Amino acid sequence: MKEFDLIEHYFRNKGQKRRDVELSIGDDCALVNPADNKSIAISCDTLVENVHFLADIPAHALGYKSLAVNLSDLAAMGAEPAWFTLALTLPNVDQPWLAHFSEGLFEIAEYYSIALIGGDTTRGPRSISITINGQVPKGTALTRCGAKIGDWIYVTGTLGDSALGLDILRGVKTVNPEDKEYLINRHYYPTPRVLAGQALRTLATSAIDLSDGLMSDIGHVLSASTVGAIIDVNQVPLSASLTANLSREEALSYALTGGEDYELLFTVPESQRGAIDTALINAGVKFVKIGQICAGDKLKFVDDGKAFSPISRSFEHF
Repeated sequence: MKEFDLIEHYFRNKGQKRRDVELSIGDDCALVNPADNKSIAISCDTLVENVHFLADIPAHALGYKSLAVNLSDLAAMGAEPAWFTLALTLPNVDQPWLAHFSEGLFEIAEYYSIALIGGDTTRGPRSISITINGQVPKGTALTRCGAKIGDWIYVTGTLGDSALGLDILRGVKTVNPEDKEYLINRHYYPTPRVLAGQALRTLATSAIDLSDGLMSDIGHVLSASTVGAIIDVNQVPLSASLTANLSREEALSYALTGGEDYELLFTVPESQRGAIDTALINAGVKFVKIGQICAGDKLKFVDDGKAFSPISRSFEHF
């Protein structure tokens, strides 16, 4: 199967159709018509085999996750998903693999009403590069640089499940049979918090998605906002599947430094705490307050008022 046949069969005229797409796959460029009074949020991620995903990951899961991690970037900015491009590098044309990959990709694309508008395919070591575009009302995008002293720090969902799921797949950890599928699926099928991000636009002062681990990612917020933070590890949300299989110390290590949760961490002033409760409950997202922004430039963890030092597991891209 040649390149254009591959594109035609597995990717063209698939998935979401949007009225703001004037010209899609099949020409030198796509043409889109952004809405008035909105800014375009753009992000790009590359996933490389044996660096960002295991070689034996199911193709459906890889298609799904490839787009989910990009959608999580839009969520962190409070943006509405609109369009994406896909650059797919494969060692060979495996048609069953491509069928499952495209099914996973378009399953999540249709759920979030985002359209594939172009891309490229080539031969080489397996990798997936997606450039994603979203729209956000001008002046309302969430960033990393708005946290203020006194703001409360929140996270959505539970943390550490994906990292434990990865270690199960790698054979590093064994868990109870009743928890295994849940933990692996949290690694394969993360939930980008798109609606939560949109609900936070006018309420939060800063936000970031948790891709490299809470300890690493909150550091980006603190650096951009020139503030410090105190995190109470007793408030960090842990799933029943995590705590049933790990000691407290191990569970906290996974939750604080494991990575690939794709939950949101955000900061909220005292004046907006009530509004946050209403907004995120209406969005159907669980969330919890884990700490507070403070003066200085240090990140401190406390456990019953005493200093706590997590064991680092944060992912490094290089």
